Amino acid sequence: MIATIFGEFKPLRRFGIPIYVVLSAVLLAIRFFVATPYWNSGWTKWASFPTQINSGAKYLFSQEYKLHILGTAYDMPFPELLAYFAALGEVVLPVLLVIGLFSRFAGLGLLAMTCVIQLVYPGAWALHAQWGLAALTIFICGPGIFSLDAGIRKLIKA
Repeated sequence: MIATIFGEFKPLRRFGIPIYVVLSAVLLAIRFFVATPYWNSGWTKWASFPTQINSGAKYLFSQEYKLHILGTAYDMPFPELLAYFAALGEVVLPVLLVIGLFSRFAGLGLLAMTCVIQLVYPGAWALHAQWGLAALTIFICGPGIFSLDAGIRKLIKA
């Protein structure tokens, strides 16, 4: 279990340490790339973090946002609860991703959020594909050596 959470993607090591360092720097850039839009969006939803979302977020989830599935628009289920958890995820998961703590979990969470956003805004698939591929990359490859996960992995092995 611990190896799954903090484990590294061993195929990246076969290129040698210098390339692995460069690839880890690329993974760090990818982590920032996928975290930034969620971080920026998340803070617009809070009236008082972490206890109260603002009325605009409640309105969007209850009135504006619709899930477009097979050509039909559906209302969001439990809009206030969903707004709260979406806002919380948009603030917490980017922080975890950037510092590299539980990075695979954060990447998977942002990938799931991207899939839901795609259902809400189906016309923005090109942007969502970029976010989704970035999150999927972190989920598969992990955060690289520039992360707290890598430090924890070293502590566990030592």
